[in-house]
Amino acid sequence: MVLVDDHGLLRESLAAVIDSDPRLRVVGQASDGAEALEVVGATAPDVVLMDVRMPTMDGLEATRRICADPGLERTRVIVLSMFALDEYVHRALRNGASGFLLKDARPADLIDAIKRTHAAESLFAPSILTRLVERYLDAPPGRPDVGRLERHRLTERETEVLALIGKGLSNDEIAAHLHLAVKTVKHHISHLLAKTASRDRAQLVITAYDAGLVRPRPGAGPAA
Repeated sequence: MVLVDDHGLLRESLAAVIDSDPRLRVVGQASDGAEALEVVGATAPDVVLMDVRMPTMDGLEATRRICADPGLERTRVIVLSMFALDEYVHRALRNGASGFLLKDARPADLIDAIKRTHAAESLFAPSILTRLVERYLDAPPGRPDVGRLERHRLTERETEVLALIGKGLSNDEIAAHLHLAVKTVKHHISHLLAKTASRDRAQLVITAYDAGLVRPRPGAGPAA
């Protein structure tokens, strides 16, 4: 993985924590977003731990560029910040990040987050992720965007699963709702990730909203 932060001492501390796990390895470091693009481009890591506030180019813009690069489709980004601001989290998700962590996270939580991100899991509870997305996204059309869904070539069942993901249901809840085995739900989610070119569940939630499968609750909208 690659570490990106403008404080060298913090990078070294994070590297020590990460390298303490035999299944993880730091392959590069960068002190700002611009340098991160060079290091990530050269190493193509599985995971990038990205600070938000940095000189030259901030972490949110660097995240957008990394996640938009077809050559880095397997690289996932965890945004790291001192501040638990909803706006930061939303922009990180919109730019393609797979998760968001505070810098005061415990070492064990950091290691767990890296492993979960590598496994394409979200670092947010489904209901929390849904509330965050609906708070900041503009309300989609009143009916599903059929054209968008057809472009993804989703089956009827996959569309149902995507809508339930957008509503914040877990795999177990989706299985119960559709009377399916959890293994079958996971199979559908794998197809959804591939067909929509989503990196993880967080991106599927946004896709569900963009396609109009889920509407924000009354009163939900951009924060004042």
